Amino acid sequence: MEALSARLSRLLTKLETGLIERRREMRLALLAALAGEHTLVIGPPGTAKSELARRLHHAFRDARYFERLLTRFSVPEELFGPLSISALEQDRYERHTAGFLPDASIAFIDEVFRANSAILNALLTLLNEREFDNGAGRMRCPLISVIGATNEVPDDEVAEAFFDRFLMRLPVSPVSAGGFRQLLDLATGGDAIDVEDALDAFELAALAHGATAVRLPDAIAGLLVELRAWLGGIEHPIFVSDRRWVKIVRLMKIACASEGRDVISDWDLWLLPWCVAAEQRGQEMVSGWFATRLGVREAFAPPRLTRVVEAFEAQLAVEREANDLDYDESGRLRFSAADLSDSAGDAKGGAQALRMTYARKRRYGQSHVSARTAQLDSLLERIDAYKAELVRRRKDLAAYAAGSVWMDERFAVRIDANLGGTGAAIDTLRTRALAARTGFEALPRLSEDPGVVPDPVIHEPFSA
Repeated sequence: MEALSARLSRLLTKLETGLIERRREMRLALLAALAGEHTLVIGPPGTAKSELARRLHHAFRDARYFERLLTRFSVPEELFGPLSISALEQDRYERHTAGFLPDASIAFIDEVFRANSAILNALLTLLNEREFDNGAGRMRCPLISVIGATNEVPDDEVAEAFFDRFLMRLPVSPVSAGGFRQLLDLATGGDAIDVEDALDAFELAALAHGATAVRLPDAIAGLLVELRAWLGGIEHPIFVSDRRWVKIVRLMKIACASEGRDVISDWDLWLLPWCVAAEQRGQEMVSGWFATRLGVREAFAPPRLTRVVEAFEAQLAVEREANDLDYDESGRLRFSAADLSDSAGDAKGGAQALRMTYARKRRYGQSHVSARTAQLDSLLERIDAYKAELVRRRKDLAAYAAGSVWMDERFAVRIDANLGGTGAAIDTLRTRALAARTGFEALPRLSEDPGVVPDPVIHEPFSA
């Protein structure tokens, strides 16, 4: 599949030529098509939604293209073809499907949710099973992928069932201020894709076969389980159907196989925001959820490690401020006379009484101090090991991003920044742990070591 990876990179470069700020959308739409899945583009008119579909169809050799704008007055004939008069004369209810959606490889359906429920119901089987009920028989359809477009997400039951057939949901908006000048310079919609770059049916079948050999590691499955629970527990829960979870895993396997890999990486999870959430706000929440977890084991998260360091700092403060009763050489409490200069103002003469002195700070034996520093040495070793792991993860991310056909550069930058921020936080915590160790070493010492070893401040605060 290494040759396919290079081929896809070259193909995508051509597909993206002339598109402004649509690199991610173009790549995700093609990846969904390679997996046999459909894409829904959500955004206002004039944001290159149809252009994505027209370019996508050039990525497949001999692909037939179909495009239609739906309204509430649309009838089935517009999508599925007119009724056959000759068939009606023979008491058969059949359509001429040539040139219509059942005959298409790539299709673009604009304002897809404006259609009535009869059309949406008829589309369900076509999109999911690639079959169309034509009269008394069911015909196989060559459909690779449909790109649907809408201005808003549906909220009725029939539309939601149809909405679930689109694995990839891509919100789009007008180009930014930075991209507007480039938009004005565009003379054409881009060059047509060369025939030799397009993928044929044999290559698609080989990719699908290669995806079956890609493994899903237990660690990645565990993250998906965690995400599913998190999606159900947020303020506005996001429901993801069982069918969609299965398709998400297959999508990641297709991405791996297209890049010549046989194991799903945690970096492949960057695809999930556009598969599990319907709107941009939800996708940003999912993206942020992963940004705090990818490459960082939960037990090593800086907030938890911070609590460990704070516990040692608090213990140091307690031991520094602790007082002991002051004993003399004979083992008796040491007393001192009060300042007699204040006796004139003391009617009861209390100022002349002997008082015990509590001013002596507690002293510690070497065993106590050594135990504390040993605990901190163990903590420092684990901090250093975690920092080394973070460095490895950043290198791994850089290597993955450099070799990935699909990964969004913005997401890679975000994850790298998160790992870098975690590393900086770890450096700060290490400095604080070293300061605590120095503080324990500087505690006042007993002349003789009683051999008393203190209890640990934290019992196994986190695992290595």
